[in-house]
Amino acid sequence: MSNTQNHIQSIQDIENGLANTGYISNTQISTAVFIAQQLQKPILVEGPAGVGKTELAKSLSTWLHKPLIRMQCYEGLDESKALYEWKYGKQLLYTQILKDKIGSVISESDSLNGALEKLHDFGDIFFSRNFLEPRPLLQALEQPEGCILLIDEIDKSDQEFEAFLLEILSDYQVSVPEIGKISAIVPPLVLLTSNSTRDLGDALKRRCLHLHIGFPDERLEEKIINSRVPDINKKLLKQIVSFVQQLRSLDLKKVPSVSETIDWAKVLILFHTSILDTDTVNETLNVLLKFESDIETARKQTHTLTQQSQRASEIS
Repeated sequence: MSNTQNHIQSIQDIENGLANTGYISNTQISTAVFIAQQLQKPILVEGPAGVGKTELAKSLSTWLHKPLIRMQCYEGLDESKALYEWKYGKQLLYTQILKDKIGSVISESDSLNGALEKLHDFGDIFFSRNFLEPRPLLQALEQPEGCILLIDEIDKSDQEFEAFLLEILSDYQVSVPEIGKISAIVPPLVLLTSNSTRDLGDALKRRCLHLHIGFPDERLEEKIINSRVPDINKKLLKQIVSFVQQLRSLDLKKVPSVSETIDWAKVLILFHTSILDTDTVNETLNVLLKFESDIETARKQTHTLTQQSQRASEIS
């Protein structure tokens, strides 16, 4: 039984453990992690950017005291960057050494076949484990006590790379043509994240548990902000969350994420804000919104939204 299995005994263990790292989970998230650990299946975590998908992997790594190995996906990512590549410099150096020694090696054989066999042995060494440079996927399989493997933003990679992942996600092993199969010492806990910029293939989805993390409701978002900004005034916290929740209902190119709400809370504390007011909101909207058109749209509503946020905090 792996260390991960020893740590995770129940869904409540996961909620408590993640809370200790500052990550506020819910039953849906904790259940997915529990099932993934029990069945040794990867989790495909989908949802908008900034809702805590990557942070979930980081928090699991912190809580379980396991290394986090992260592979950032992008268009054009291939096997050599994700799995392994050969140490060409070392191979070249070895070639020079072999060149200097080849005469004595051949002279030790009393026949042509014997000499060829010796040279063949040297050829195999060129593509042995000693000359292999592991990249994130192979590093994850070779962790002696397991790890958290984060395959981040899988939707940004090509379909060819997605297909390449299937062996790892099914059997926790990879095939290196020159060496053979390399299997995981301890299967990693794998999380793949996606912002849904493209549809993923059915083959990949079949191999994963599905978890969608959306924007939290008001109560959960308060808990999340309070965990990351513990010294925030309770009244200000309620006003911040109420304002952001209303802001997300506007017609914006990009609504503010949870991570941006956390940043905004930190900025407001830096400005010694105790109660939201229209001027402060207008001055700091660029922390929440990343498009000028969105900022202009929001500014038309900030007075109304601020007043509603103040009323919401009074009712609470």
